[in-house]
Amino acid sequence: MEKQLRSLTTELRNEQTMKIDSASTLEILSIMNNEDMKIAAAVQEVLPEVKAAVEFAYESLKKGGRIIYIGAGTSGRLGVLDAVECPPTFSTSPDTVIGLIAGGERAFVKAVEGAEDREDFGVDDLKSIQLTANDTVIGIAASGRTPYVYGGLQYAKSIGAKTVALSCNKDAKISEAAEVRIEVIVGPEVVTGSTRMKAATAHKMVLNMISTASMIKIGKVYENLMVDVNVSNYKLKERAVSIIQTLTGADYETAKETLEKAELKVKPSIVMIKAGVAYDSASDLLLRADGDVRKAISLHEG
Repeated sequence: MEKQLRSLTTELRNEQTMKIDSASTLEILSIMNNEDMKIAAAVQEVLPEVKAAVEFAYESLKKGGRIIYIGAGTSGRLGVLDAVECPPTFSTSPDTVIGLIAGGERAFVKAVEGAEDREDFGVDDLKSIQLTANDTVIGIAASGRTPYVYGGLQYAKSIGAKTVALSCNKDAKISEAAEVRIEVIVGPEVVTGSTRMKAATAHKMVLNMISTASMIKIGKVYENLMVDVNVSNYKLKERAVSIIQTLTGADYETAKETLEKAELKVKPSIVMIKAGVAYDSASDLLLRADGDVRKAISLHEG
């Protein structure tokens, strides 16, 4: 097992960083920056696989299912981070996108030793949220071999849930347990084995893509604006007013007034102004259009 670990790309020594310990501060930063430039290119190579993951996630959301991330350590934290940012950004319920981390919530701020080494822990965590066949489970592990993730993906697949494996090594073990295999090969880390660096950055990029693209496809974005933003404070209310103004051409007072009439919901506010209808009618149009602002306006125009 130790020999297998040492052979992983994420565990190899980086020839470009061998003398980083004797470099100046600016040289250290330049070395890191040069390595980071390789990450987007590596992600670009796996876009077809990311597309397949987005389609899984989108279909799950359309059926009332969920996107569920499962990982350990840094990988688990990245999943939790992406999940908790969805409600304020897209007004989703907290159980629409869920992040599970080996060791539970306390592992987000302090490592829980050994939690990632048990396949059954991954299974138990998915059972605890009543996983169903309508859900999409995305297992995250830079090494691609974390037992907690592997066990969770195997269980998810066994009950008919859609499964995605996200790793940074070719022919990763967790890929064997998933229908979609995203293997982002970013190369050896600046500091050997420190996958919180390049591997983690690549994974954050991919997770952002999956959640954001899925939300766009279910109508949470109009043009390139967050029309389902959760208006929970003054700053977000001002942003909502600005979005309404930008999309409708209304003046500040009209946009603000309409937002208040629409119970602080941006999407019906836009439809109200663009279609010239009341809140109830705007809500009905959006319901018929499955929440898609563009389609709702087209329905009104006939």
